Amino acid sequence: MEPEHRALLREHRLQLSAQLLVSDTIIPFLYQENVLTRTQVEEIESLATSRQKTLKLLDILPNCGPRAFHAFLQSLEDFRWIRDQLLLDLQERERARSPEDLVTSLWLMLSWGQ
Repeated sequence: MEPEHRALLREHRLQLSAQLLVSDTIIPFLYQENVLTRTQVEEIESLATSRQKTLKLLDILPNCGPRAFHAFLQSLEDFRWIRDQLLLDLQERERARSPEDLVTSLWLMLSWGQ
């Protein structure tokens, strides 16, 4: 996961933990996309509350490889307002970066269908 993606998830950690219900669609999608392992899914699902599950997912996700952030965004189909806010904040960060970085980020976003 890119450093700016990690930072974005860290900044939105409390908001995400309060609003996301990860068990129904997000965790199964991330498992299906080979972002999460079976062990990670079991670790998350073993927790008692939705908030604990979301916080655990946010702890695990940054170490799940380069596809993890984009897969996470795709998993937010039922939480479009959260996905839109994350993308908006990411775009604001990118405006502050150099033109070369913007071209690379745009290419990555287009290649992932965002």
